[in-house]
Amino acid sequence: MDKREVVKLAIEGRKVPYVPWQCGFTVEAAEKLRNHFGQEDLDLVLDNHFVKLGSDMGLFTALGEDHFRDFFGAVWDRSVDKDIGIVEKYVLPEPTLAGYEFPDPLDNRFFEDIPELLSEYGDCFRVFKIGFSLYERAWAMRGMENLMMDFLDHPSFVHELLQRIADYNIAQITEALKYDIDAVYFGDDWGQQRGLQMGPRLWAEFIRPELKRMYSVVREAGKYVTIHSCGKVDKLFDDLIELGLNCFNPFQPEVMDVFDLMKRYKGRLAFHGGLSTQQTLPYGSAEDVKRATAKLLKAGNNGGYIFAPAHAVEGDVPLENMLAFIDVLHTQNGYKRR
Repeated sequence: MDKREVVKLAIEGRKVPYVPWQCGFTVEAAEKLRNHFGQEDLDLVLDNHFVKLGSDMGLFTALGEDHFRDFFGAVWDRSVDKDIGIVEKYVLPEPTLAGYEFPDPLDNRFFEDIPELLSEYGDCFRVFKIGFSLYERAWAMRGMENLMMDFLDHPSFVHELLQRIADYNIAQITEALKYDIDAVYFGDDWGQQRGLQMGPRLWAEFIRPELKRMYSVVREAGKYVTIHSCGKVDKLFDDLIELGLNCFNPFQPEVMDVFDLMKRYKGRLAFHGGLSTQQTLPYGSAEDVKRATAKLLKAGNNGGYIFAPAHAVEGDVPLENMLAFIDVLHTQNGYKRR
């Protein structure tokens, strides 16, 4: 059984030979691992189970001095956060799309390396990624504070903006479905430590209808829908399942009871994540990390779970703590590196 098949079993909540994993790292953390292993391709070192297709953050043009322009025209400052950054210049200073032209969702750069990646990582679960897929794209274009006010003051504009973003995504998904992929991943942070950023009423009014449109395209093609949303969003799980969601990431233990949720949603929703990146990884010992990893693997050994840290591992995590969870993964009963 290859890695692709193991992930499918996990997502479907069926018994797995071992718990699969897909772990990500920030620039600083990845550099530590590359230096340690002397290997550039960390997916091969870790034996990660996904092959990532498309471009989860979109395309960027370097402007110099840690500044980048994204595909939609916003300018990002990465002088501190090297992975994502902070929007410094928005493309919609006013609540209107007049004069703004959306970029081409079918730009060949999103798809040109897919055949090569499918050939090189043929045994992996194939995920086409769309990061900043709706709400995040809207605030990156408009500004978060502005968008929050627009929900109340300019609702028609927000509906139009989100609809156009979803149209863009659907065009890209439709093209991606021409390839032998398994899932489409949507990245869109709605949560904070204590609940939804915009509250449940506004989420249902503005976000839900566009999710339904996007998810339905994926599910009607017989593929899985996976999402990433940081924060406490577990109140949305029943809604999201109804819309077609198969797997939720990143599953933060600081904001939700991950073990209770794994039991409650067994067979209805799979989870990906769960190892604390706020406490255990940066501040615990290597033994703490091993114990926490083993506990998650035990809970997930009947399916419905894919292991990962609760977010990309940050640069403040000691190398020995990263090596600790990697070691536990690689010594699972039933796992044999090919």
